[in-house]
Amino acid sequence: MKPSRPLYEREPELAAAARAVDDLCGAQAVGGLLVFSGEAGLGKTALLAEIRAMAADRCTVWSARGGETVTSVPFHVVRQLLQPALDRFPPDETRALFGDWYDTTAPALGLAEPSGPQPDPQGVRDGLDFVVARLASRLSHRPLLLMVDDAHWADGESLTWLASFTARLGELPLLVVQAHRPQELAERNASYVADRDAERGSDGQGTTTRVALRALTPDATAELVRAALGEHADDPFCREVWAVTGGNPYEAVELVAKVQDQELAPVEESAGQLRELGASARGSGLVARLERLGTNANRFAWAAAVLGTDISQELAATLAGMSSAEAADCTARLRDARIVSGFDPLEFVHPLIATAVYRSIPPATRTAMHGRAAWAITRAGLGAAAASRHLLEVHPDDDQELVAQLREAAGQHLAVGAPEAARRCLERALEEPPRPKDRAVLLYELGCATLLSSPPTTVQHLRAALDMPGLDDGLRVDATFRLAAALAHNNQLKDAAISLAAEAARTAPGPGLMRLQAAHFMWEGMQATEDDGPARSRRLTRNADHLKGRDNAERALLTLRAFDAMLRGENAQLIVDLCERALIDGSPARGLGWTDSEWGFELPTMVGITYAFTDQLDRAESLFGEAVRAFEISGWSGAHLAFAHTLLGMVHRRRGRLAEAEGFLREGLRLADRVGSGLPVHWDAACLLIDTLLARGRVAEARKIADRYHFGPPYPSAMVLPDGPCVRGRLLLAEGRKEEAIAELEAAGAALEPRERHNGIWAPWAGDLARALADDDPGRAAHLAARARVHAERFGTDTAIGEALRCVSLFAPPEEAAQLLADALRHLEKSSSAYEHALARVDYGVAIGSHRELARAQKQAMACGAEGLAARAQEARASIRSAE
Repeated sequence: MKPSRPLYEREPELAAAARAVDDLCGAQAVGGLLVFSGEAGLGKTALLAEIRAMAADRCTVWSARGGETVTSVPFHVVRQLLQPALDRFPPDETRALFGDWYDTTAPALGLAEPSGPQPDPQGVRDGLDFVVARLASRLSHRPLLLMVDDAHWADGESLTWLASFTARLGELPLLVVQAHRPQELAERNASYVADRDAERGSDGQGTTTRVALRALTPDATAELVRAALGEHADDPFCREVWAVTGGNPYEAVELVAKVQDQELAPVEESAGQLRELGASARGSGLVARLERLGTNANRFAWAAAVLGTDISQELAATLAGMSSAEAADCTARLRDARIVSGFDPLEFVHPLIATAVYRSIPPATRTAMHGRAAWAITRAGLGAAAASRHLLEVHPDDDQELVAQLREAAGQHLAVGAPEAARRCLERALEEPPRPKDRAVLLYELGCATLLSSPPTTVQHLRAALDMPGLDDGLRVDATFRLAAALAHNNQLKDAAISLAAEAARTAPGPGLMRLQAAHFMWEGMQATEDDGPARSRRLTRNADHLKGRDNAERALLTLRAFDAMLRGENAQLIVDLCERALIDGSPARGLGWTDSEWGFELPTMVGITYAFTDQLDRAESLFGEAVRAFEISGWSGAHLAFAHTLLGMVHRRRGRLAEAEGFLREGLRLADRVGSGLPVHWDAACLLIDTLLARGRVAEARKIADRYHFGPPYPSAMVLPDGPCVRGRLLLAEGRKEEAIAELEAAGAALEPRERHNGIWAPWAGDLARALADDDPGRAAHLAARARVHAERFGTDTAIGEALRCVSLFAPPEEAAQLLADALRHLEKSSSAYEHALARVDYGVAIGSHRELARAQKQAMACGAEGLAARAQEARASIRSAE
């Protein structure tokens, strides 16, 4: 539909829109983002209406609008966009449309009741991406246009989704057009689409156009005036309209309407009255105009302003305390005065009017009306979450029913993936305040709500909860466990271990104590540095070795014992036996599951890592494949899914499938980048990717990753997968920075040796340091290699022994070296470590001068994706030919 009045001086904006729509509807169906920004009243809404009309015959158009009073309603804008399109599908088709994302995303859209574990907000966003892409593909004959007006007032959940979604618009036949006020958006500090161009793909498909609207010039204002009042409107009068309104189109239109209402002649003699008339279109003048419509109309307008957007006439009547007939009369008067439009639902004619009316309500009255609105919404059966935006505005008054409602609303927000909305409800409940006996539980709930979004806030709330009475023994254990996880995520592993030890000291024997003890062992062992690692290992051995894995507490201790033994390089068969006892039928699914809220995902992760470094790569790959599926089904597609891809990348690196490893690790980093920066998974994925790129011979690429992710000192307080300093030392060595490499590797050894962590596959500092010292200090180098061999033989895996023998061969006489390398080959052939096997074959081929062995080695290296090693084999073959 055409806008009710022409647009003046908007030719560049309309031309940009026309190009975007043409691109979308062209043969290539190029999607994109079109952003209009401008202050209130500059005509953004009218411009979007013109674009809608322009695209109506060529596109499917979905639209939504933010509202000043509904910014706290999660997914408000997303629901406006998608619900009308989804409502036309029967339930079974809707479920099929969502696929595996139904349980994660449908509740956020109000299409299903929440079920299953609390969803990760990133998973909800990914589900929305999937659904919109499916809908867009169904509309292939009519490309999709999404329009978001007043985006500065969109709820945070919708803003965040739009920001990530628009980064991939080039993949879809879809155009997003949004309009916002720049100042309001900046004040909300929203990370929105206009600032996310850097994340756009490099395929060149998506386009981003940003246009800043400007006020009208005097000439355009004069044209507007004469179009409404007639050509006889003289120049002084038109210029005064421009001066009074500052060229603001909305204010100019309203002022001209007032001139018509007053039957004022548009001539110079009347110009002096324009300032008074203009004041009635905004602020106190608008309020005075509203008051002149009568008490009922004024009260009804207040009720509408409190309700905000999509205003139900019946609900507004209830809130204003009037009959349906009175509400209909008020609606008619407000429509005639150009304050509201529509019938049921109602909308304010312009957001400026809604703001002025809302702010004109006396504070005490406004608070009371919000309370009444919450009551009416609850009575209508719409639920605590729907009422919560009004409850947030009610003044604290020691109302325990309100505390209960806010806690219920918080639970509903968490269940649909809106932890920030839950946080607001719980923080408001604390202000009420709750009864002293309930305060600790409320703080516990608040700490749980902020665990994913803000570990420091979680730490604050959980510590406060634990410092006061009110938590029963079970909640105290759970609060301490979650506190430790939050401290660990906040790079405070030592504090995590201390908190667990303190709570364990006051906890009676039983499952709760075992849970605390297991968590204490875990966060102690995960620290990058430790005061007395061997003593902790001995305590863990005493606590775990006799256990059978009869419950999750026993399985947790067995897992931690196996992981610790792997790092220490104890007998691999013993370690595998511990892992077997930690699992049920070879899977964590019925024991320590990947989405288990009581124990966390860290424990099954440690089982899989232990398998990976004890040459049980099939078992590790199976476990981490389960992790990906579990996280995807549960919608945990943020840091959890990033870590699962990282772990699969690690397995492929250990197998020697270097190209596949690189793919998984880059995907892990990409997924992690969406969540934040400097996360533990960033360290692990970057470390493994650097190691993989070095194995492929791509030193420059490894350096780029190291620089991009700041991989180097200071290291985090948690250990990195595999040992971070060892991998950095390997990178420095590959770059020819031998002195720096030696210093880094010596520091790694100095940190690991006192803890008796001798696994040379996890932390290959000794072998790499021996190679670095071979020319300058061969005696020390040989000693390091010999010690590494002793540890490898004690560990007993074929990979560890083969790698140790390969290193020792560097310092043996030629005939002995050849035999050592032959032994290394024999071990590595039995392992799954194809890359290390290829390394040993190259070394063996060089040692015996065999063109045939080097040809085999070259083929193996290429199969691994180790181009650098293949080139080395090729050079060695060429050298043999030259010698012949």
